[in-house]
Amino acid sequence: MDVGVIGTGVMGKNHARVYSELKSVGDVIVYDINTEAASDIAKKTGTNVAGSLDDLFRQVDAVSICVPTEYHYETALKAAAAGVHMLIEKPVCLTSAEATALCEKIPDELVVGVGHIERLNPIVEEIRRIVKDPIYVEIKRHNPASMRITGGSVVEDLMIHDIDIIFNNCCFRGAYNLSCSGNNDICGALFDFEKVPVYLSASRKASKKIRMIYIEEEDFTIEGDFMTQEVFVHRKPERYTHESERYVQENVIEKVMVNKIEPLKMELSTFVQCAKEGREFPITPAQAIRNVQICEEIKQKCARKSEIQQDSRQCIETEGSL
Repeated sequence: MDVGVIGTGVMGKNHARVYSELKSVGDVIVYDINTEAASDIAKKTGTNVAGSLDDLFRQVDAVSICVPTEYHYETALKAAAAGVHMLIEKPVCLTSAEATALCEKIPDELVVGVGHIERLNPIVEEIRRIVKDPIYVEIKRHNPASMRITGGSVVEDLMIHDIDIIFNNCCFRGAYNLSCSGNNDICGALFDFEKVPVYLSASRKASKKIRMIYIEEEDFTIEGDFMTQEVFVHRKPERYTHESERYVQENVIEKVMVNKIEPLKMELSTFVQCAKEGREFPITPAQAIRNVQICEEIKQKCARKSEIQQDSRQCIETEGSL
């Protein structure tokens, strides 16, 4: 199967690299309106360059859409019109309304996946197998400032990965209460699923890059690192000692065996196989739309909270001036 990559920015160049390494892929063709950037990536990855989108579509069976989010809608429509299977980088579109409109226009016979890559991180499946009855969940996704961010908030940039994991996990379905606060670069969101708190935090202002998940159950605690792909289970043997006027609890720590793999390689190889067989990609447009809807809900609540706080400050200032 021949595949194309539309957009050769940070994600596009990685898609081109991984496709070029997959045995299940024939020719790889890249396209970018910046022809110099496309040629540079093609030379580095041993791929070919298309002179136009139409030229690209004539040569491939499937594409990765790695353009900025504001161009996802129009690019995906062109791919659909050309009858090409597509993997759209996250978020699927700028808004849930735009994403819904897009999905209504894509023929059913085309395979369409969305690149919520972290769900294909091997630690997610390992943790899913261990979790039984969580009583508390926390996921942190913090980044130092990045020059590649040109628009959008930290919610759809970073937190959306963990929204996808939580809302597509059988342990967390159904109604929830949501409270949150934050701004364009920092956000915390607390979901209450039937009295099980799930706290997500994301930042683009950190001094340290963090990608961690922490789950408590009555009998054990799970810690996972998305970057190192390591998972540890802490179990309580109910042994306590008293040393120097402090209590010490002795825990048993188990390191889970994880078959480490580059998530992007898993994502793209799965997409190619799905396109070949005409079967549904694990991360569907419907799930991706739901992820964007939750992002919108979080941002609306944060904005409303900020407005209330601003109104409160103005009232205090007015009263103080009287």
